[in-house]
Amino acid sequence: MVESYSKNANHNMRRPVVKDEIVDFMRTRQKPVAGALKELEAFARKENIPIIPHETVAYFRLLLQALQPKKILEIGTAIGFSALLMAENAPNAQITTIDRNEEMIDFAKKNLAKYDLRKQITLLEGDAVDVLRDLTETYDFVFMDSAKSKYIVFLPRILELLEVGGVVVLDDIFQGGDVAKDIMEVRRGQRTIYRGLQNLFNATLNHPDLTASLVPLGDGILMIRKNAETVTLPDPSSF
Repeated sequence: MVESYSKNANHNMRRPVVKDEIVDFMRTRQKPVAGALKELEAFARKENIPIIPHETVAYFRLLLQALQPKKILEIGTAIGFSALLMAENAPNAQITTIDRNEEMIDFAKKNLAKYDLRKQITLLEGDAVDVLRDLTETYDFVFMDSAKSKYIVFLPRILELLEVGGVVVLDDIFQGGDVAKDIMEVRRGQRTIYRGLQNLFNATLNHPDLTASLVPLGDGILMIRKNAETVTLPDPSSF
């Protein structure tokens, strides 16, 4: 039994904002995962562990095969599903993935030892704020799937580590549609996430040195391209 995630944990990540029939169409008509990814997908579903939904899996296949990044950074390893998906579709990439959840780290280590056959993936343990500070390499693709309220906290350092022309993908940014509501309509326990995501949107969607797009897959993704060597984000207190 996996203890880190419960059926009551952040219900918003299980509320896609697209019509149910379209979500079902995307999840049943697109090429299924196979092999290791199929096993991990089944395990995640059984144990209620959030991994990227199948429509996002299909999109990542296309995106990574098109971009063919060489250095990938992931914030939020969980059981290693998305890291292995990226490795499969960017076979020449070196992937660094970060997590602090001890239970998930144990699962990820076992899964990467078993399935990372090309030894592409390096798992770093610890709080992302601390680990990011110590990184010295640069990356051309970053996937963020961790604490949603922390995206805006991590992003300035991520942009420092990202090469010009590099892409950042941030997952679960619609929160089941809550981000389009007034804060008083949002559950009190979700308001920290709401504020963090609103600050993220304010900082990125109209930034002159970034190209940003909101994509309605799963619970929403935000895609950002870095267009200048130095990108300075506004202070959230200025919003």
